[in-house]
Amino acid sequence: MGVVQIVTATIAFAFTAFAIALFARAVMRLLATVRLGSPDRTRGGERGQRVATMLRETIGHTRMLQWTWIGAAHWLVFVGFFSLVPILATAYLEVLNPEWTLPWVGHWEPWLLLSEIIATVTGLGILFLFTVRLASQPKVHQVPPEGLASADGQRSSSSRFENSRQWQAFYIEATIFAIVVCFFTIRSSEFALGSIDATWASPISAGLANLFEGASESALHTTITVAAGVKILVSWTFFLVLALVPSMGIGWHRLTAFFNIYFKRHASGAVSLGAVKPMLIDGEPADFETADPETQPFGVDTITDVSWKGLLDFTTCTECGRCQSQCPAWNTGKPLSPKKLVTDLRDHLYEQAPYLKAAAAAAERGGDGASIEPISIIGSVIDPDVLWSCTTCGACVEQCPVDIEHVDTIMDLRRHQTMIESAFPTEAQTMLRNLENKGNPWGENPANRLKWAEPLDFEVPVAEPGGDWEYLYWVGCAGAYDPKAQKTSRAVATLLHEAGVKFAVLGEAETCTGDPARRIGHEFMFQMLAEQNVEAFNEAGAVKIIATCPHCLNTIGNEYGELGGNYEVVHHTQLLADLVASGRIEPVEQHDGTLTYHDPCYLGRHNRIFTPPRELLGSFAEVTEMPRNAERSFCCGAGGSRMWLEEPLGKRVNRERADEAVATGANTVAVGCPFCSTMLRDGVADAGREDDVEVIDIAQLLERSRAKKAAAAERSTE
Repeated sequence: MGVVQIVTATIAFAFTAFAIALFARAVMRLLATVRLGSPDRTRGGERGQRVATMLRETIGHTRMLQWTWIGAAHWLVFVGFFSLVPILATAYLEVLNPEWTLPWVGHWEPWLLLSEIIATVTGLGILFLFTVRLASQPKVHQVPPEGLASADGQRSSSSRFENSRQWQAFYIEATIFAIVVCFFTIRSSEFALGSIDATWASPISAGLANLFEGASESALHTTITVAAGVKILVSWTFFLVLALVPSMGIGWHRLTAFFNIYFKRHASGAVSLGAVKPMLIDGEPADFETADPETQPFGVDTITDVSWKGLLDFTTCTECGRCQSQCPAWNTGKPLSPKKLVTDLRDHLYEQAPYLKAAAAAAERGGDGASIEPISIIGSVIDPDVLWSCTTCGACVEQCPVDIEHVDTIMDLRRHQTMIESAFPTEAQTMLRNLENKGNPWGENPANRLKWAEPLDFEVPVAEPGGDWEYLYWVGCAGAYDPKAQKTSRAVATLLHEAGVKFAVLGEAETCTGDPARRIGHEFMFQMLAEQNVEAFNEAGAVKIIATCPHCLNTIGNEYGELGGNYEVVHHTQLLADLVASGRIEPVEQHDGTLTYHDPCYLGRHNRIFTPPRELLGSFAEVTEMPRNAERSFCCGAGGSRMWLEEPLGKRVNRERADEAVATGANTVAVGCPFCSTMLRDGVADAGREDDVEVIDIAQLLERSRAKKAAAAERSTE
């Protein structure tokens, strides 16, 4: 054992011990920080299914592979990173003696080939990701191709890496590449020494060995020892940096992502969309009959009001910017970036954590000397405009590769602002007052709930217990009161009637589902309205429900179960598609002109209903897809109660989507949501194209095409 080996080994082992000690302490501190969050007892149970989901999403990279090439490259790096264990173990032997290796497998040719392949693909993967990051730098994309920059400059480029800590990503990429270089340096030196003689087992190293031609045995031994030492130092420096930078999500996610995915809302692995996470008090869904706003938190005000799962979310964020790239608010120049929201909350968490821990420790000792003044998040950490810019479309949650639940955090913040502070957009006051007094956001007379059906030439029955009907047709507030949406209601009723489907409506017993109240943050009003509807459903004996509004479908189908209302809810396009496929609705006249379809967020992304609307349209038209469709569909701007709010910042979301629809060259934009219909119609008008581009519900298109066919048949018999 020469001087080089003694010095290198001493440094390597000492540095390893130091790094492990600091990293272990950092892990304990991170765990203590996450425990500062409020309880959430909804994340337990179904352990086997949770483990299976976690393994599927991590090892299978199912979320990452939504972006195919980047996902594939990341998978290669993932495999390489977790293959460091045997390679790093070998390095400790090599710093002691350059001729030592792992027993049994060290020079076993299959292992040599496998490790060479892993090192190669890891190097190629990291170079690809490095190139992608360089090409996507904010300074390269300074002029936003869509929307406008917000007043505070939050969107000064179209890069998903805007507001990301670039040095952290480049450091990690450099670390992995350096380890790959060390690997090939050692392997090629061993080949030059003759320790390895099977070229097929190390083809790249065999070629690189030519670089060491003429080198002495001593020089090659020194090269191996030093390269192994560098590999150890580089590897453990990574963990040392994590220990020193607890907010370094792009590094910590290599540990925390496994737990964040394991504790996601749905053990099955379903995306945390659809139903909003219930408001929790003491870790359980709130019961407003016993809840006390004076002593219990309603929603989230301070960082410790956030659940421990929310704090784990913040810690796990990799700042990849996928959420940001898909966000309709950020894409149209609003101050909201889902990524920056999470990282700002993470920074605030780790700034406050030492004081919060000290206060908690003092409280345990019975003292108050270390008490800390709570800091309200909204206004101090997050600007109110950030909070109210969200449409709850779920694009951020859909795209996040580590299952961060951005929408749930936003909803909890809204709940406190609305119910405790009464600090919500002034326009929402009218909507909430109308819901409370009239049972609908427009403030229309509840006695007029059935006026939409008056022009029909058949009677629409009102549901009665034991009546002769199969489906309860939930018309919804828009379908009952909005003149444009009333046409959809009549079209659906006509098609069902002609197909022989037995249905009934609630009529005046129907009231708003509570979706606008819940999305604005008024959980109490939501429960009040929901309980009223559940009682009406149960009294009528409803089992199957048809809804034309995806927001109603989502609320009744996914959220009423919290209150004991469990029903089979279908969208009208699903039922109509089945009726066409079964022949109960006969083939229709082909649609004239070109047509594109807009996926409503609450129909598609939140409830995974993508195919039935397209199948229904495909029965009488050819659909030209917009660039952003299905899971990546772009919001119309109405979700999250924004249907009733002004939009003074940036470009209007509905105009952005309307521009995309118009750009397809289609003269018809088919929709399956009354809110989308209103927003896109306004967007098309704002673009000056209302005379040549029609926005219309699929049911109306189907009814129109059948009417054309009937008229043509009548003319042919004359």
